Amino acid sequence: MSQQTEQQGAVLPNPAEMAKTYAEVAQRASRIITQFMEKKAKEGVSAPSDEMGVAKAFMDLSARLMANPYKLAQAQMNMMWDYFSLWQGSMMKMMGMTHAQPVAVPQKGDKRFKDEDWEQHFLFDFVKQSYLIAARHIHDSVCCTEGLDETTQQKVNFFTRQYIDALSPSNFALTNPEVFRETVKSHGQNLIKGLNNLLHDMTDDGQLRIRMTDTTAFEMGKNVATTPGKVVYQNELFQLIQYDPTTPEQYKKPFLIVPPWINKYYILDLRDKNSYVKWATDQGHTTFIISWVNPDENMADIGFEDYMLKGTLEAITQVCAQTGEDSVNLAAYCIGGTLTMSTLAYMAAKKDKRANSATFFTTMLDFSDPGELSVFLDEGTIEGLEKKMEKRGFLEGSEMAGTFNMLRANDLIWSFVVNNYLMGKDPFPFDLLYWNSDSTRMPKAMHSFYLRNMYLENKLKDAGGVTLGGVPIDIRKVKTPCYFISTVEDHIAPWKSTYMGARLPSGPTKFVLGGSGHIAGIVNPPAANKYGFWINDASDGKLPESPDDFLAGATQNPGSWWTHWQQWVTGLPGGDAKVPARDPAQGKLPVVEAAPGSYVKFRLDAEKKD
Repeated sequence: MSQQTEQQGAVLPNPAEMAKTYAEVAQRASRIITQFMEKKAKEGVSAPSDEMGVAKAFMDLSARLMANPYKLAQAQMNMMWDYFSLWQGSMMKMMGMTHAQPVAVPQKGDKRFKDEDWEQHFLFDFVKQSYLIAARHIHDSVCCTEGLDETTQQKVNFFTRQYIDALSPSNFALTNPEVFRETVKSHGQNLIKGLNNLLHDMTDDGQLRIRMTDTTAFEMGKNVATTPGKVVYQNELFQLIQYDPTTPEQYKKPFLIVPPWINKYYILDLRDKNSYVKWATDQGHTTFIISWVNPDENMADIGFEDYMLKGTLEAITQVCAQTGEDSVNLAAYCIGGTLTMSTLAYMAAKKDKRANSATFFTTMLDFSDPGELSVFLDEGTIEGLEKKMEKRGFLEGSEMAGTFNMLRANDLIWSFVVNNYLMGKDPFPFDLLYWNSDSTRMPKAMHSFYLRNMYLENKLKDAGGVTLGGVPIDIRKVKTPCYFISTVEDHIAPWKSTYMGARLPSGPTKFVLGGSGHIAGIVNPPAANKYGFWINDASDGKLPESPDDFLAGATQNPGSWWTHWQQWVTGLPGGDAKVPARDPAQGKLPVVEAAPGSYVKFRLDAEKKD
């Protein structure tokens, strides 16, 4: 029976539960400290490095700010005036005079300050506004500093924002009203449980990997990646899955999806209600998808060219063999789209006409403006990554995931710090975050080639800039009908950059701008009736010169782009022709195993000890 009793309106913690929690904390802390010290003793002391040039960037910033002391003094006076106004307004609020207007308010949609006490309680409101005033003035002081080159300015802006986000009062127990209430209510047990969660998330080498979801709540093939199908081919690089038909007839042209190998394919097959794979199959497509292997040190020398020759090209060959067709409809996501367009350019040079159409989800081809990712993509940073990959043979998936999470730190880092470590709650089971935490590695040779040739030197857009399989490729020679879907809030592949890449192929091209971001804007089933999309049909099949011109002449449509794509792909010459449904078990390729296959089931955290 519970020994909890009521005392002054709060529930006293159960002594047995307290003892158990304290024991777990002590055990985990002792193990982690011991392992960390042993590791450091073996490694020795090494001098700190600045591979990304962050220290240098802020030294340059300091020099530029000090060179104009009048402007700096003016910024300080402006901030002090805002603080004076805040003090005045807070005193009025404390005395019950609520008509005073706030000096600073959070941006619309800022979830950090959603608790009503941030506005209703004068003390927390004062703390909130103090922070927002400081954040605004710090940002304004560094965002447009005269004399900084573009690269340095981007680094300063990005890491200043990381600093500002980290110091938010919502991230500290005494200045977050929700955490404060929970601490009083539970007599501090939330902080003890939070410490236990923190220690649980520490790896043996002292790295923190924040759990975003309860990974034990999901099982591949049971409640994620559930669409029935068969693996009908595999090599050392990928498994090819063909999905069971759900219609008596299917479209004659088979449909092959090329997902990114930075993440696993099942972002397109999370659950029945938001599975693009299931939806496409239900529309009558003979749907195939590539499931990439999660590479280890033995695949260090696998290059971008191998992903084309042994990946996309081999998959096209096997799909044609399985169905007896001479061409396929392709769709590809993110870096999978970069690979697919490279494949199309190679096929164009080889007079290979097996691509009937190609659809690109948030795909970069022209990397002249990669957005905030450029902060991580200068020569020094890439050299540092190459040194790490040289030792291991691959880039750790957690390092890649950490980079993407920093682009949306408040949503993908600090919200979980508050929930897991301050509130002491366990992560909520969420399939999208389960997928997001399912990291994949990058082979050394492939990743180095990709970063240098695409992001750093931007060669893919140039005729003959990149050579694959001994062939200098030229995207402008691609005449395959193409459909590009990008999203207006994409922080990984900015839509204006993807638009410039969409103008490169010479065939008929359709560009569609969806709502939301890199994931939600793509995984947007019609039943949800969300976000909408913009199209511009006023240019007779030719895309306007600039993305701004496209948007100026575009019309917004409600619902999902999926249905628009379906009309486009079936409206191509011969696109509506059908054949009896194709059972993967009755095809020309032998069944290897049931979907989702073994390649996708390998998780990098599977060996992590509790």
